[in-house]
Amino acid sequence: MGTYHNPQTHYYMPDAAPTTLSARNLSRRFGQREVIHGVSLKLKHGEVLGLLGHNGAGKSTTLQMLTGALLPHSGQIEICGFDLARQPGQAKARIGFLPETPPLYREMSVDNYLAFAARLHLVPRGRIAGSVAETRRRCGLQDSGKKIIGTLSKGYQQRVGIAQAIIHQPEVIILDEPTVGLDPSQIRDIRTLIRELGDAYSVILSTHLLGEVESICDRVEIMHHGRIIYGDSSAKMQQYGHQPGFIVTLRAPPGLSELQAIAGVQQVEQLSATQFRILHVIDANPGAALLALAAQRGWQAEQLVPLQSSLEDVFVKITESETA
Repeated sequence: MGTYHNPQTHYYMPDAAPTTLSARNLSRRFGQREVIHGVSLKLKHGEVLGLLGHNGAGKSTTLQMLTGALLPHSGQIEICGFDLARQPGQAKARIGFLPETPPLYREMSVDNYLAFAARLHLVPRGRIAGSVAETRRRCGLQDSGKKIIGTLSKGYQQRVGIAQAIIHQPEVIILDEPTVGLDPSQIRDIRTLIRELGDAYSVILSTHLLGEVESICDRVEIMHHGRIIYGDSSAKMQQYGHQPGFIVTLRAPPGLSELQAIAGVQQVEQLSATQFRILHVIDANPGAALLALAAQRGWQAEQLVPLQSSLEDVFVKITESETA
């Protein structure tokens, strides 16, 4: 695994996978107000990228520029090597897009709507029926072909929205808040579908739900006030600014000075009569040494649990430090 660096941020991605989307220094104004400031993104095949940020951070505007629905005032976008401004036909043919409000015709049946979407995406006439059937299967709509879209639940309407985005088998799938307004069961189903799509294609999804990032995204970019302020793998994001340590339970504990004297220990905090929070240096985990001493000296160690930062803690820390 390698890490891509640019002056703005850094990205974590497989070295060997081909690049399917590249955006460099995008900016966008509404009137005299600049709302997107020098945003750069890279997406690899087989990757799910989460664009994370508060409401109003600029996520939807950025996604609209990446799909060609909104022109940037400066910057460049390439989709599978095609320049979106100079070669819009070739570039857009490789994009599937689900906006925050799915573009559904509620009075149409699922089959008729997907066939219509296939024609819009220039799927050859002889392949439309097969594409509709395959897309229904992938999106869990096997029994919904004859149903009117307006009669479906919100979760199934969201599936139809994703289906129209992938009917032409695009290399890049862009989803704007794909699980907003769904119940927990529907959210789980849609997340499973997105993860499966990410294995076969490339997916960018915007979200303000941290659970979304944790469960399906390989990599995270955080937007704040129209800028990307952080980018890395979701696993590394959890370690951002994290002081390594653990909580240990000792039924017959020694004095704090004995715990503090263990090699690698930086700080000891007593939480209760038998429980201690121990922080240590990054490269030297003293957990094994502590357990060995506990056995030798009769401290009666019962539990040792590593400290972990939640994604919510990390997100707040990153955005607050940027604001400061």
